[in-house]
Amino acid sequence: MIVETLAALQDMALPSALRASRWVYPVVNAGHIAGLALLFGAIVPLDLRLLGFWADRPIAPLARVLLPVAICGLILAVVCGLLLFSVHAVKYAATPLFQVKLLLIAAAIANALLLRRAPDWTLAQVTEMAVNSPRLRLAGALSLGLWLAVILCGRFIAYL
Repeated sequence: MIVETLAALQDMALPSALRASRWVYPVVNAGHIAGLALLFGAIVPLDLRLLGFWADRPIAPLARVLLPVAICGLILAVVCGLLLFSVHAVKYAATPLFQVKLLLIAAAIANALLLRRAPDWTLAQVTEMAVNSPRLRLAGALSLGLWLAVILCGRFIAYL
């Protein structure tokens, strides 16, 4: 049932046009990479700050600027990623590395959402004591590791 659904997805007009186009697929691929660059480029300074780097800098102004960039990057990466997936949906869905990538993305997003819900994290008033908590340091380390693993999985998938 799922294979038939994925086959129907990749046979739709948009994925077929992406496969047939010399220029559109590479543009969508570049959009995916740009989204990842925005996402990862925005979260690295935040995660490093959670890990204790630049302790003399308050995190709230940094987060106010970088979180919207990270969210836009995530949206762009997901939209372009779905388009890329649709071109060879059956093949990608059956690839264990792709499945791992999806799990890593889910874990990274869950980590970010849990971090935002943490009682010692409020964007308006993050105290330096709260930023130095072991739980927030762990969240920063997890974020860096998970998103880096997502990127690596994506690159390895391109060579399968």
